[in-house]
Amino acid sequence: MTLEEKYKSVIDAAKAGGATDLQVVEQAGVLHLDGNVPSGEVKDQLWALYDKVDPNYVTGDLVLNVNTSVVEGGKVKVVTDSSNLNIRKGPGTDQPVVGKAAHGEIITLVSKSNDLWWLVRTNDGEEGYSYAQYLEPVQ
Repeated sequence: MTLEEKYKSVIDAAKAGGATDLQVVEQAGVLHLDGNVPSGEVKDQLWALYDKVDPNYVTGDLVLNVNTSVVEGGKVKVVTDSSNLNIRKGPGTDQPVVGKAAHGEIITLVSKSNDLWWLVRTNDGEEGYSYAQYLEPVQ
């Protein structure tokens, strides 16, 4: 089974969800899925499908590199004790860090993926998932 066959449900969902600039490339035993999706909800669905195919993302044979093309939510404040907040590629501490937000920084909430992980975007345009416990909605 090829990686495209293995992750067909993720690729099909990206297409059905309105992904643009979608690129699917297999390189060195890893499938790279790049592009833009129209909402945080679609991005969250892709991660949920990825988790179904490869529970807890154990094999590491898919790089899901999609960004949202619109911002859906309001602002949130980073409420760590004093350190920077990691922003990760996907929802989980096993996912690579793609950026950081400073303690007290106000960033954009793209979507509340689940109770633990929220999809956020920094003022520098870095987008990824952060642990919801360290984010507080700004009124």
